[in-house]
Amino acid sequence: MYLSPTIANCLKQSAQLAEISDSPRLDIEILLTHILQKNRTYLFTWPEQELNVEQAKVFNEFFARRLTGEPVAHIIGQREFWSLPLMVNNSTLIPRPDTELLVEAALGLFGEDEGNQSRRLLDLGTGSGAIVLALAHEKKSWQCVGVDKELAAVELAEKNRMQLNVHNVNIQQSDWFSALSSEASFDVIVSNPPYIDLNDEHLKEGDVRFEPLSALIADNNGLADLEFIIAHAPQYLTANGWLLVEHSYDQGSAVRDLFATNNFDHVNTLRDFGGNERVTLGRKIS
Repeated sequence: MYLSPTIANCLKQSAQLAEISDSPRLDIEILLTHILQKNRTYLFTWPEQELNVEQAKVFNEFFARRLTGEPVAHIIGQREFWSLPLMVNNSTLIPRPDTELLVEAALGLFGEDEGNQSRRLLDLGTGSGAIVLALAHEKKSWQCVGVDKELAAVELAEKNRMQLNVHNVNIQQSDWFSALSSEASFDVIVSNPPYIDLNDEHLKEGDVRFEPLSALIADNNGLADLEFIIAHAPQYLTANGWLLVEHSYDQGSAVRDLFATNNFDHVNTLRDFGGNERVTLGRKIS
């Protein structure tokens, strides 16, 4: 039976996504708002509105891609993070809501007066630039650097910086600290590095199937990059500078031990929206 391409009928197709998506209706809503250039309220207010021929064609193409499991963010080329619209592609991770905890924690390191003072911040493995751009957007007085070893990621992060008109960020190519001056001193270092074990079954599920493995997996049960960052960060931190890292839900204890054995105190682990240990931070012992 033919169904006219109304908003309501498009939304009904979300049932076909139930097996591959945790949020099938939201997926369709996001596709429609992108195609129609309207907000979600419009979808609820005008459910009988028909898509024109070109819009219907694009919707069918997008829907077919989503049926294969391709992430919505890749389909529309955009993902919102910390209320900022970021361009995304398959060269980097798609920013996750849980990573906003890292941004929130960094912003909470200093009191209101202290936080508005000039600070230097480094984001290791910046990817799309989500973390460093969110922090720089909030703290205009901070001078921020985002590095990534992948040129495609550097180019994407720079495009996002320019699109968002953020001026207090420098994006550059570097394999962790390798391209930074040995005299570089940062008040805050943040990182969401690869931390998934190569044999983790979740690598075969959901959006991660479409993301670069280099941004996901690490040796030593997912701890290798975290070990490297935590061991070398003190060399690049100011006295009493802070390091904050995101990690897997089951790595909290191991990461706290790494902080404790690498010249950090005030070590603390924060839990994400699901109640899982997700971000650990510590202050360099001066």
